[in-house]
Amino acid sequence: MSILSDLRTLTPKQRNTVLASYLGWTLDAFDFFILVFVLKDVAAEFSTSVKTVSYAIALTLMMRPVGALVFGLAADRFGRRPVLMANVLFYSVMELLSGFAPSMTALLILRALFGIAMGGEWGIGASLAMESIPPRLRGPVSGLLQTGYPTGYLIASVVFALFFEQIGWRGMFILGAAPALLVLYIRRGVEESPVFLAHAEKRAEGIIAHAKDMARIGRKHIWLFLYSILLMAAFNAFSHGTQDLYPTFLREQHSFDAHSVGIIVVIGNIGAIIGGLTSGTLSERFGRRRMIATMALLALPVIPLWAYSSTPIFLALGAFLIQIAVQGAWGIVPAHLNELSPNEVRGTFPGFAYQLGNLIVSLAAPLQAALAEGRGGDYSFALASVAAAVAVVLALLATLGVEKHGVAFTSTTPPPAGD
Repeated sequence: MSILSDLRTLTPKQRNTVLASYLGWTLDAFDFFILVFVLKDVAAEFSTSVKTVSYAIALTLMMRPVGALVFGLAADRFGRRPVLMANVLFYSVMELLSGFAPSMTALLILRALFGIAMGGEWGIGASLAMESIPPRLRGPVSGLLQTGYPTGYLIASVVFALFFEQIGWRGMFILGAAPALLVLYIRRGVEESPVFLAHAEKRAEGIIAHAKDMARIGRKHIWLFLYSILLMAAFNAFSHGTQDLYPTFLREQHSFDAHSVGIIVVIGNIGAIIGGLTSGTLSERFGRRRMIATMALLALPVIPLWAYSSTPIFLALGAFLIQIAVQGAWGIVPAHLNELSPNEVRGTFPGFAYQLGNLIVSLAAPLQAALAEGRGGDYSFALASVAAAVAVVLALLATLGVEKHGVAFTSTTPPPAGD
């Protein structure tokens, strides 16, 4: 069954929820990836190095756990839908202000605040979608949701290729404020999660009591939580290690212009979308862990083509193939983490574990940049060595971990139309 035929079995309200969650992550990723294309230009304007500007990426990643916890606790108490709207507005405003940053210090502060907003969006959007659909569709919808990330990267690539030379890096950030319009769609077309409504009594608690309750549940599932954090650290090293410095690698090591860089990254993200949709669907048949490990290991033979090719055609082919593997593994994450999560903390658990994993590897971009600079600008080695090591680690963690494929979230999950 294709993803389109799967989605057609959903009710209109369920489809609206899935679409809103997908667009929230797409536009969030678009705003994040704008920076990776303009590291060189920001460095030139503020008279600093690419390595220094790359700390803005690190700060965004470091602050994401804060957003996952704050927005996640709010979503578990006040509902997924209103908190998601507040979250989208927050990251849109921070993106707009980034375009007016008067100094490198101001930009670093704004990207840290953006990280708080970015950290909240994924967990809330994923839990809202997963709690609103039938269990048998979690794999396909998981793949669809996670492709929002490479889709956002793809949009940033297109915008960079078409408009950067006219509007500059500041104009890129100003365009990144557009996601604020998504709030209107969420307000009109999206219903609250049925799982949240089934536990409506939680809304009567004070915020302190609610936080204590979350801590109690967290202690009960401490080993599951720690495993999830470690797994997500490997996942985030896999994605950020293959994406964040790739445009800089193409511009610095190969001296490609903005148009060529944009096209290569677009091709890579088309592969990412194909990988996410395919593996998410296949995980319903073959299991979450098996598909994660398989996709991670498929990256290994592609690394030489991706990192050491010298022509645009082969670099684009390498980017296409490796992102099939990287985002193929990632396409399973929304379903896998939400299935592992206890019902009472599904607004908090998946996103917080995800973003704490991000925190562990938040210095990946500066470290890769430093590794490349230490070898005379050899970004190929920095990219290839990280990608190969992380692929093996991720495959091992997935294989040795736990899985709750198809677990019931609540008996109140509405069936799709026609069931």
